[in-house]
Amino acid sequence: MRELKNPLLVFAVVIACFAFWAGCQTNQLPAVAQPVGLGLQPDPNASRIAFVTSRLLEEFHYAQHPLDTELSKKFFDEYVDTLDPRHEHFLQTDLAEFEVYRTNLDKLTTSSHGTADLKPAFVVYERYAERFQQHVAYANELLAQDKFKFNTDEKIMLDRRKEPFPKNLDEAKQLWRQRLRYEYLLEKLSKEISETNGNFTVKLPPGAGTNITATLAKRYRWQLHMGTNWDSDKVLQAYLNSLAHAYDPHSDYFSAPKAQDFSMQMNLSLFGIGAKLQEDDGYCTIKELVPGGPAVKSKLLKIEDRIVAVAQAGKPSVDVVDMDLEKVVQMIRGPKSSEVRLTISPADDRTMRRDVKLVRDEIKLEDAEAKAKIIEQPDGQRIGIISLPSFYAPVDLGSGRATPKYTSVDTAKLLRKLKQENVSGVIVDLRYNPGGSLEEAVKFTGLFIKDGPVVLARNPDGQVMVDTDPDPAQVYDGPLVVMVNRFSASASEIAAAALQDYGRAIIVGDISTHGKGTVQNLNPLKPFVWPANSSATNDPGTIKITIRKFYRVSGASTQFKGVVPDIILPDTLNYSPYVGESALDNALPWDTIQPVNYEKFNLVEPYLAQLKVRSDSRIATNQDFLYVKQDIEQYLKIQGEKTAPLNENTSIKERERVALQNKARDKERDARKASAANYYELSVAATALPGLPAPLKEAEKTAALDRTSTNLAATATNLLAKVEASADEKPESKKPAPGSDPMLDEAQQILTDYIALLPKKEKVAVKQ
Repeated sequence: MRELKNPLLVFAVVIACFAFWAGCQTNQLPAVAQPVGLGLQPDPNASRIAFVTSRLLEEFHYAQHPLDTELSKKFFDEYVDTLDPRHEHFLQTDLAEFEVYRTNLDKLTTSSHGTADLKPAFVVYERYAERFQQHVAYANELLAQDKFKFNTDEKIMLDRRKEPFPKNLDEAKQLWRQRLRYEYLLEKLSKEISETNGNFTVKLPPGAGTNITATLAKRYRWQLHMGTNWDSDKVLQAYLNSLAHAYDPHSDYFSAPKAQDFSMQMNLSLFGIGAKLQEDDGYCTIKELVPGGPAVKSKLLKIEDRIVAVAQAGKPSVDVVDMDLEKVVQMIRGPKSSEVRLTISPADDRTMRRDVKLVRDEIKLEDAEAKAKIIEQPDGQRIGIISLPSFYAPVDLGSGRATPKYTSVDTAKLLRKLKQENVSGVIVDLRYNPGGSLEEAVKFTGLFIKDGPVVLARNPDGQVMVDTDPDPAQVYDGPLVVMVNRFSASASEIAAAALQDYGRAIIVGDISTHGKGTVQNLNPLKPFVWPANSSATNDPGTIKITIRKFYRVSGASTQFKGVVPDIILPDTLNYSPYVGESALDNALPWDTIQPVNYEKFNLVEPYLAQLKVRSDSRIATNQDFLYVKQDIEQYLKIQGEKTAPLNENTSIKERERVALQNKARDKERDARKASAANYYELSVAATALPGLPAPLKEAEKTAALDRTSTNLAATATNLLAKVEASADEKPESKKPAPGSDPMLDEAQQILTDYIALLPKKEKVAVKQ
């Protein structure tokens, strides 16, 4: 959760504190090694940036904890784990050598001269780069010599995040060998197993072995480039992020580009050319063109074109091949109406080079805004569904002035449209919603309740503030279900908790939400960091600091434990040890405070027992949930084993089992009777138009559900990649079956039951 307020008034106080800090004395520090190898040196401003970041965290973080030896150890461990999450590169001898850093980063960072000693950041990174180079060299040696036979009982540990680091280089090589063999086996299985009419053929096509070797060699070559080609800014970003995460998982240091990305996500817009870019073997490649953007309008760019050089108006081109994608993107973005020149390697002729001039414009990220659909049953009953990917609101961190977009405003438009179309009830889907603006969470909740408190926030000094919806009007007062899962976090938890405490909505979903019950403040560092010389960066970045904890109006914190739904549905996410606040290092604890007075609606409790009985009865016989139950059993088995076999026959049998299982499921789903319901999709823009668009055709309904399934799966995969960096088996992130969303289907059934149970006077008034 971010409290998006101007912190300059606070900075004035901090400046006075810095005058005192600069005069403090520290103990004499032990000698430290000089960075060697890659020759990276900190930016001229970097030492001041690190010092200011540490002091702001000490002064304003909710924990009110000085950067001492205890936090120094956490800081160091976070940095090591950031570089080497699988614990397979650093040796125990490396870490023993760095122990002098581990217990002295506090002194090195908060020196008496107003600057930090950043040698540890660069020495540790360079050792990591050295080990990574050894890893890739050894992998290439094995690729050239190993016969890659998989006929033993050897197994690989899938998740090494909590495992010991290798004792020495020989032990590290054993881990690297296992990793390569596992990757080779996965590639081999994907090529040698073919299935026709339920019959499996296991045979490698000609040249497949050579192709696998080439594929893995190429992959390792690029991983080496990405892992060892960092510049000093990227080292500083990782180092200071580790410092912030030593305080809690949601405090962050944003370099200038990262701060702009954050602003873009909150604003749902950016200034650029309207192309989604992806790294592909060292080339910045166009993967999608945004409708209405400059790239589409030019008619000069197409999917899979490569951008090999970028030039600003009137300036020479800069080669961007093998450049970090983030840096290329920052070069392509720029102020509205400014010109950028791209040198393109066309997809249909890689030998060609042509220049394309584009004028940057505002690009709307409409895929990330609120949207709705109406499901009309054969009996005429209509259910409205609002999908809310985040709680967005304007924020300017140097990205330019975007057209303002507010979650509460967009949701209100959708609700009014749903009421106009006589829906009997509404589902708000907050699954995978990571949060966003506190103010928008409060205003969003106010759309469904009368005036009253929505959330409490406690400062480090114990002072409690109450965020209240002051408007007694309700945009929607009818039957309401809110869907959540373990990736629903921060603002989405605030809204779900308030609607649950008020007895206003039935909360449906996973065993709990994420459990992020903290508020962060954005603190630009510019007021404290002046350019050390003409080569120094103009923007030292932003520090996001956890400054408060959230509490429900009932007094319980949403931190750590999250929100427990009224009706819990089966899901593999319920059993994942990698998801949720409790899975994060240095998470703040759960606690309670004095509740506040609020007027309950009591629209849920009288009906909840009956709704649970009906839901449990359906789930017990629902085929999709029986499939979920099977997936849960398989996932728990994988969790218990913690390893994967490096035996080809065993792996083939498992692949066959999964393939046959999926084929049987697809056949069963295809045989189901098509839904007789009509589906209508609504964007925020469409709410201004009279009536409804034409209902989706059967193929369009399936495609719409597939888009939802794909988006949910992509979101899950991206989020799991952050919290499950070293675990290769991710059952939770599997794409749902085409046209299938059993949790949403069950939520509709629950809402339909709820509507039937409510007295008529409490149902939505239908105006003809």
